[in-house]
Amino acid sequence: MIVPTQKQQTEDMGLLPIVIRLQPVVDLSDSQLMEFCQVNRDLRIERNARGELLIMLPAASGMGDRNAEITTQLRNWAKRDGSGKSFDSSAGFRLPNGAVRSPDASWLRLPRWNALTAEEKKQFAPLCPDFVVELRSESDRLRGLQEKMQEYLDNGAEMGLLIDPQRRRVHVYRRDREVEVLDGPEAVSCDPVLSGFALDLREIW
Repeated sequence: MIVPTQKQQTEDMGLLPIVIRLQPVVDLSDSQLMEFCQVNRDLRIERNARGELLIMLPAASGMGDRNAEITTQLRNWAKRDGSGKSFDSSAGFRLPNGAVRSPDASWLRLPRWNALTAEEKKQFAPLCPDFVVELRSESDRLRGLQEKMQEYLDNGAEMGLLIDPQRRRVHVYRRDREVEVLDGPEAVSCDPVLSGFALDLREIW
């Protein structure tokens, strides 16, 4: 168990996301939120379970490179394995609690994806991915990301990785287990949820 210092707690405050409270003045439907995201493509927009919009700015180039590395590794494994679909940060999912989230990378078992209708696949898929990755940027609040990771588990995810490049740490979330914190690992095994997949972190650090 790692106890954060006062300095670390201050650093964890972060700057983003910007929170916009709409209710009770406006209550966006899923389709309206989808349209709102479409006309604001330069922003990454999520909705939490309270109906608040969370606005994130585009990632810095370095973060974009790291995220591309993660999604590429996950996609390559998913194609070889064939048991599920992988997604990048542009994919939104409506969780059972009503939140709309866009993990930096995610994976969904194929039977769950195939059970969706064609219309559901065009919108925010009404489910939580089985596996999610969040990559912390310098402006992200660590505590907020930790709460988001727990939300994924509470809504059906089996496993999640919270990667913190600044501290060279990975927080590993698994259903019905304590969070495991790894310092500077070269790779993280995602067995048994993603059979045979280990995320190589050497280029992320």
